[in-house]
Amino acid sequence: MSQHRIGIVGGSGLYHIEGFTNQNWVKVKTPFGSPSDEFLTGRLGGRDLVFLPRHGRGHRILPSELNHRANLWGMKKLGVAWIISASAVGSLQTKYKPCDIVLPDQFLDRTKQSAAHTFFGQGIVGHISFAEPVSEELRGILLKAACALKARVHDGGTYVNMEGPAFSTRIESLTNHKLGYDVIGMTNLGEAKCAREAEIAYATMAMVTDYDCWKKDEAHVTVDMVLANLKKNAAMAKAIIVNAISEIPLEPSWPCHDALRNALMTEKKLWPAKTKQSLKPILEKYL
Repeated sequence: MSQHRIGIVGGSGLYHIEGFTNQNWVKVKTPFGSPSDEFLTGRLGGRDLVFLPRHGRGHRILPSELNHRANLWGMKKLGVAWIISASAVGSLQTKYKPCDIVLPDQFLDRTKQSAAHTFFGQGIVGHISFAEPVSEELRGILLKAACALKARVHDGGTYVNMEGPAFSTRIESLTNHKLGYDVIGMTNLGEAKCAREAEIAYATMAMVTDYDCWKKDEAHVTVDMVLANLKKNAAMAKAIIVNAISEIPLEPSWPCHDALRNALMTEKKLWPAKTKQSLKPILEKYL
C-alpha cells in the first residue's frame, strides 16, 4: 500500500463521491496561518485521499483571500504527492462551451499576489523551474480518464488567473480573447506555484461555466450561471477523478517530485533555524 496520498482541491460537491469511505475531518495548524478549512481524509478506489474545500465549507473565502501556502503546506504535511484541482472558469474562445472541461498546460498571472504564492523568503532563497507549470504526467492521466468517459474535454490551453472578486470588464475580456488565451479563473495559479515548491504534482480540471463577457451574443457571466453549470459539471468531474485515481502510481517519481533539487540558492549552513523549521515538511529530504 502506498504511504503517499492523492489530494483533491475543489468545491464542496466533490467530497460526496460514491465510494469515498473512512472520512475524517482533520485540522492542520501551519506556520503560514489557517488553511481554507479542515482537510477531509478517507479512502477511494484503494487509495488514500485528502480533500480540501478551496473556499471553505459554505464558500466563505474570496479568491484573493485564499491562503495557498497554508493549504499546500497542509497537503504536504498530510503526505499528499499528487493534487487534482477542479474549478470553475470562463471560456475565452468559442470552442470552449459551458460544461466543457479544459486541461490547461499554462498559466498567465494577472494577480498582485506573487509574494503570497511562494514558501521562500525569510532567509532561504529558492527559484523553481516553472516553464511547464502543470504536471504533464497527471494531466495526461486526467485526459485519458475524461476521454474514456466521453467527456467534452480539451487537451491543453492557457489559464489566465485574474484577481477578482469582480468578473472581468468587457474590454479586459475582449483583450484576453483577442490574445488567444483559453480560459479565465481566479484561483489556480497560486496553488500550482506552491504545489511545485512543495514537490507535489499538480493538474487542473478547468470546468467551463460561461463565456466571461467578451461574447456579445451570450449573456455575461453571473453567479447564478456559474453555480448552475458547476452543478451540471459535478457528476462528470467526480467520475473523472474516480477513473484517474487508479492510474496514479503508488510512488512519486515524476520530475515535479524533485523540483527543489536544483532550485535552492542559499547555502544550507546559512538557513535560519526558524525558517528551516517552518518549511520542514517541504525541505525534509534536503535537510
